[in-house]
Amino acid sequence: MTTPIQLAEQLSTTTLLRFATAGSVDDGKSTLVGRLLHDSKSVLTDQLEAVEDASRKRGQDAPDLALLTDGLRAEREQGITIDVAYRYFATTRRRFILADTPGHVQYTRNMVTGASTAELAVVLVDARNGVVEQTRRHAAVAALLRVPHVVLAVNKMDLVDYAEPVFAAIAKEFTAYAASLGVPEITAIPISALAGDNVVEPSANMDWYGGPTVLEHLETVPVSHDLTACHARFPVQYVIRPQTAEHPDYRGYAGQIAAGVFRVGEPVTVLPSGRTSTIAGIDLLGSSVDIAWAPQSVTVRLTDDIDVSRGDLIAPLDDAPSVTQDVEATVCHVADRPLAVGQRVLIKHTTRTVKAIIKDIPSRLTLDDLSQHPAPGKLVANDIGRVVVRTAEPLALDTYADSRRTGSFLLIDPADGTTLSAGMAGASFATVTPAPAPADDDAEWDF
Repeated sequence: MTTPIQLAEQLSTTTLLRFATAGSVDDGKSTLVGRLLHDSKSVLTDQLEAVEDASRKRGQDAPDLALLTDGLRAEREQGITIDVAYRYFATTRRRFILADTPGHVQYTRNMVTGASTAELAVVLVDARNGVVEQTRRHAAVAALLRVPHVVLAVNKMDLVDYAEPVFAAIAKEFTAYAASLGVPEITAIPISALAGDNVVEPSANMDWYGGPTVLEHLETVPVSHDLTACHARFPVQYVIRPQTAEHPDYRGYAGQIAAGVFRVGEPVTVLPSGRTSTIAGIDLLGSSVDIAWAPQSVTVRLTDDIDVSRGDLIAPLDDAPSVTQDVEATVCHVADRPLAVGQRVLIKHTTRTVKAIIKDIPSRLTLDDLSQHPAPGKLVANDIGRVVVRTAEPLALDTYADSRRTGSFLLIDPADGTTLSAGMAGASFATVTPAPAPADDDAEWDF
């Protein structure tokens, strides 16, 4: 038996996967998450006892595993997910941060919040209903957020007699749609969250399926958030200038490396000023190092005493982002108050916050059919649209396609600090070449 110390040592060497679940109302998202936690032995005894007690009070014979994630009273009363529920669990192969997101249209902003940092999204579909409008919405949001891996979990297969043709038709339709949006990898898995088929253990009822279970796929999917392979970016958070007898001339720029690798002796530029220098030293945890990488928190020293302050961005001289005052982006509006043309806002990008004005809202996106509504004039809660923002000061901004960390920003109400919209700079969807239609529509689905 593995001891707690041995398990801790194993987990310290495992990778971390952030993933989100999404789907239409009553597709079984919370039940899937509950089953995943229960069958992977990630539920504490007192938690399970509380769920069993709550289930008995509702007249249910078996524990309702959905209650493991639906923690709000309104969620339990209505049997729906309203807020994003985060759960942390681990196996011997990998650690997980799970975001169980709502399925209702009016909670689209909650899904954006939950999936914004995810490397994988699990989209559930009821096998009886197939791909519906909300399924397409969630696929579109995953594509907008550049989530690299999408799992289609065709749930409630027990209610369609575990029929392979039902699963194959749904998987074919969804895969074609998601691929047209630029989703790079799609994996389809037939499951029954209620019965536990293909969630943690392989299903004896679907011997025609030879792929991985949900947990097996989560444990083995390549984690593609290697920030060291990205363009090197260091937003300055704080200037350290002690001016003491021990350190009379020390000047360091502290912050967390957002992406990439920095080395002593490397020529760099400080943006938005454009001044150049060379890295003289890097201090990490009280010691000097020759190299540092994302997401380490370090202090960088430069050879030249140039003007650097909070909000500036240090980048390699030969790989610096463009500097602009006109930001074109896709935003998801999360506030209850509308976002309108001419509105004055604050834009927060990494550690830099500047004044800005909404110059234009060229279009609003309808996620069910991806149609563009030109010149809507304003965006309301849960709307996703294109905006053009003019900033009072230049921003060193990457496109969201190049960097999810330095290509994202927030629009903030300057009056009370409320977050208005979450923005993604650059093009909306990945540019893809449509795949040719299959020659035989009745061809068997290739697993």
